Amino acid sequence: MNIRDGKGNAINYERLEFLGDAMLGSVIASYLYTEAPAGDEGYLTKMRSKIVSREHLNELGRDLKLIELIDSKIPKGQFGDNIHGNLFEALVGAIYLDRGFKYCEKFIYKRIIVPFVDIEQLEGKVISYKSLLIEWCQKEKKTFDFNVYDDTGNDDVRHFAVKLAIDKKVVAKARATSKKKAEEKASKRAFFVFQKEITKNT
Repeated sequence: MNIRDGKGNAINYERLEFLGDAMLGSVIASYLYTEAPAGDEGYLTKMRSKIVSREHLNELGRDLKLIELIDSKIPKGQFGDNIHGNLFEALVGAIYLDRGFKYCEKFIYKRIIVPFVDIEQLEGKVISYKSLLIEWCQKEKKTFDFNVYDDTGNDDVRHFAVKLAIDKKVVAKARATSKKKAEEKASKRAFFVFQKEITKNT
């Protein structure tokens, strides 16, 4: 794109995304600092990550149908799932530049904090089944291994197939458009296989 602002500077949505990410982080950090006075740095960081998780931001971007506003020669189907969350962050950045901090803060409260943030519910929310599963395996002295194998699907977009083995036994398989997503999906399936054992001491 060759779109420019009033000063002649090229407009790059990734720069707005960077700014929006910083705004979301600072506003939500301030909210958590006030609402969770007993939480230490690690707790606050984990809670903030849950609020601004990529999955959640993607949902917000989809709800606002921001992808329909993209002016690009690249087919929209090739952008990947995270484009929705990236555009939401860019929107926050644009609001900050156009209306200032206070207005942007109100937007974040209206769109994210008020409708979605519940401290007690967030404490029990899992943002990475892979991290949770690896932590459990290490604690229980279990071996784990993610193996990519040949994907036989006929999708237009390339998919990755992953097997997850715990103590050399395959416990879950999954496929997705990236190796990372396939590993997370397989980890989620494995979590529900071992859920009672994983959560009994938490």
